[in-house]
Amino acid sequence: MSVVVPCFRCADTIAAAVASVAGQTLPPAEMLLVDDGSGDGTLARLEALAAHYPPGWIRVFGLPRNGGPSGARNLGWEHASQPWIAFLDADDSWHPQKLKLQMEVLDADPSIALLAHRMNVQPRSAPPPALAYPLKVSVVAGHLLQLRSPFPTASIVLRRDLPFRFDANRWRAEDFMLWAQILLSGHRCARINQVLASWHKEPFGAGGLSGDLSAMYMAAVDVRRALRRQSLLGSGQWLVAHLFGLARYARRRALTAVRRAGKGRDA
Repeated sequence: MSVVVPCFRCADTIAAAVASVAGQTLPPAEMLLVDDGSGDGTLARLEALAAHYPPGWIRVFGLPRNGGPSGARNLGWEHASQPWIAFLDADDSWHPQKLKLQMEVLDADPSIALLAHRMNVQPRSAPPPALAYPLKVSVVAGHLLQLRSPFPTASIVLRRDLPFRFDANRWRAEDFMLWAQILLSGHRCARINQVLASWHKEPFGAGGLSGDLSAMYMAAVDVRRALRRQSLLGSGQWLVAHLFGLARYARRRALTAVRRAGKGRDA
């Protein structure tokens, strides 16, 4: 297993993310940390982190300028040496059993090209979520009608040899674009019914590239248009997916408003 982490001005969070990978009950063969032109000392922090782990386990790459998470992930993908790749963002963390459980599923069903799982939001200091048995694996239907994405980026393990990459021209919804291309091209995608990774801030509306809900919505609209141009979505599928996407956007705006109102009352 190769683990790819795009890093942009993440000096305060990357050590915890790396520690969650090092603490896996089935550790990966390598981690690839890609500094996305941070220009603030992040690259030096990554190199210092690498020195604290066994030689060669962490490989550090630096991009000369900030080009967005797609280019950073693609660079890591290009240099990955293992048949399976997992993705982690520098401010998220993994459950200690994540890779073990995912590899058990993939070993049992090699036809799966992409395997995801659930995520939660919790403080960085909180213990890992409890596993909920029995563990179940469900194959994801080959359409885009889910109100909520079944493929959070930090949950993904995929085959390195898939003929797709992140769209380097997209700074938002680039992960949605890639997962949709894989799913709609007929590759077998599945999901485990366990919370095996955590966000440590709300996954939308809380800052960063995902903080601008309107921009995120328009990026998703543009992805669906691109999928239609690529003949991966028919007209009817595109319309239904668009309506579901609009409902999801409205839901996120409502949840964000409630969350911000609550913080205002607490202030």
